[in-house]
Amino acid sequence: MVPFFTDYLERLDMLHNEMDQALSGLSQAALDCALGPEINSLAVLAAHVAGSEMYWIGDMIIRRATIRSRASEFQTIGIAGDVLRHRLAQALADSRAAVAQLTLADLATERTRPEQPGTYTVAWCLLHALEHTAMHVGHMQLTRQLIPTMLEGRSA
Repeated sequence: MVPFFTDYLERLDMLHNEMDQALSGLSQAALDCALGPEINSLAVLAAHVAGSEMYWIGDMIIRRATIRSRASEFQTIGIAGDVLRHRLAQALADSRAAVAQLTLADLATERTRPEQPGTYTVAWCLLHALEHTAMHVGHMQLTRQLIPTMLEGRSA
């Protein structure tokens, strides 16, 4: 594999490890805990990252046709941590398989989104998937740190 793609997947693996740590060992209440209005729970963030990664890398780059319901990702509640972690692992496995098919020449290839006007290069889609995942990893880490305080406040 070309070093660029090896490095890309190493970074994506690292982010997935961070998400796995953020989800590990939590109760259902903790996974579903929204810290406030307009703040997503860990369960929502996990579902959204998995859906987004599969969309940008699988659907946009490889042209696989999944049926993503972005809106339903933000309604995720009551999904066990193991199930969420499995969804993320599947998204990573799919991303690894997709990236393994790419060449450097593919990076300049343009893609369009059927639901939105405009074109994106394969390189842009890859970078967007990585930056989007990284942003939400940060959200997950902060949420995980704040959950104990939030859950204690609810029981008081």
